[in-house]
Amino acid sequence: MTTKPTLPLHCLAIAVACTLTAPSNATELVYYPFNPSFGGNPLNGTVLLNSALATNKHTDPALDNADLGIEEQSPLELFNQTLERSIISRLASAASSKIVNADGQFVPGSLETDSFLINIVDLGNGYLSITTTDKLTGGETTFQVGK
Repeated sequence: MTTKPTLPLHCLAIAVACTLTAPSNATELVYYPFNPSFGGNPLNGTVLLNSALATNKHTDPALDNADLGIEEQSPLELFNQTLERSIISRLASAASSKIVNADGQFVPGSLETDSFLINIVDLGNGYLSITTTDKLTGGETTFQVGK
């Protein structure tokens, strides 16, 4: 006497019937890059950088871990730096008042201070060349401006 396995066959028939009658919801796969270097949203850059910094296990052996390259300054040192910047700002204002006329236009010519020599040359076509020379080191900085 042979018996038929009716239960597995019935389960298979029910599974096939459910699969054929169920609505199919599929969409196409679309790739959106996350990394801004490859066309992703630029706002993701900060997230990626912070993630990389958080997982970075490499350390610079030359860097002292105690101060992490940041030197602390006393209140006196901070005050002296602020005072120095203020004096340099006033000197720059005084020098610029001598090389700018009442209309606010640069005047070609030279201005000499104890430490610097400033030359203003008219290049034509409304452009001026301003060269600042440090008398102590001989270093020069040149830039051009429009009148």
